[in-house]
Amino acid sequence: MRFGLTAYGTVYAMGIHPASGRARITARELLEKAEQYGLTGAEIPLDLLTGGDAEETGRYARERGLFINIATGGFDPEHLKGAMQLANRIGALTVRTVVGGAKFGGDRRHMAGTWQPFLKSILHSFQQVMEEADPQGVNLAVENHQDLASEELLWLCETVGSPQFGITLDTGNPLATAEEPIDFFRRVAPYVKNVHLKEYAIYTSEEGYRLVRKPLGQGVIDFPELMRIFSEVNPQMTMSIEHGALEARHVRVLQEDFWTEYPERTARQLTRLLRFVEDHARSRGDWRTPYERGASSEEIASYEMEELHTGLAYLSRLMKQNA
Repeated sequence: MRFGLTAYGTVYAMGIHPASGRARITARELLEKAEQYGLTGAEIPLDLLTGGDAEETGRYARERGLFINIATGGFDPEHLKGAMQLANRIGALTVRTVVGGAKFGGDRRHMAGTWQPFLKSILHSFQQVMEEADPQGVNLAVENHQDLASEELLWLCETVGSPQFGITLDTGNPLATAEEPIDFFRRVAPYVKNVHLKEYAIYTSEEGYRLVRKPLGQGVIDFPELMRIFSEVNPQMTMSIEHGALEARHVRVLQEDFWTEYPERTARQLTRLLRFVEDHARSRGDWRTPYERGASSEEIASYEMEELHTGLAYLSRLMKQNA
């Protein structure tokens, strides 16, 4: 497995957030940071590449033996085709996209009656893209971005039917679609092209639970088991460290209408999820990040970097164990 860095867990420190007051990191600088941390690649936001010298970034990566994945969003066919063409030009491996629809925390209630047509439009777009894709070229991987459940991701992959189409697995996000993480990992593993290594703590609420970002190794995700699964399925997988959003995600599974537009789940699946939450949840304590407490941009950036360094130390131990 190859391990890299993303920009989205450090949006203040890297100047991605408009309120950061910092210069926006460049694509090459993101690769340089990855190298400094002992990593071998990066997932680069598309706008960092289109706003700079993409070809020069690709040359730098090739000369250093670094991998590049590209992060974009949406399912407009022309946009995705353009992103994949750029990825092919610079030697990137995977284009990651997110489709949205659901609100964060897996909330689909506002899409009652429209979710299935939404899924069909996504499928149609991905089919158009992959019909024209270079059969020897870059992967397109849709992320489980607190929107798509495992059933829907598998349906997309099986229906599109292209070996270059698959999933970017965010390790923290199965909990947002009310799925036990290891069950989720095993189900989607054959189709995963890329992994975001993300960690959450769970705080219970009257409506369900909140997912709160934590450094790798200090939350609820079983990363050794994740590594074991993917060392068997795809040992050449790219994995990048990506700490969670600065705002907690409230998953309201104890509200009956939370399940609006969700696939039917078995009693066993629900039991495993609720047992996981029960075993790992924290019922007390201030769950808010510095951002949620109204801290200054400098305090938020320092918090992000402290978490990143803690997570990198944990990842370094995992890398040695899986070398």
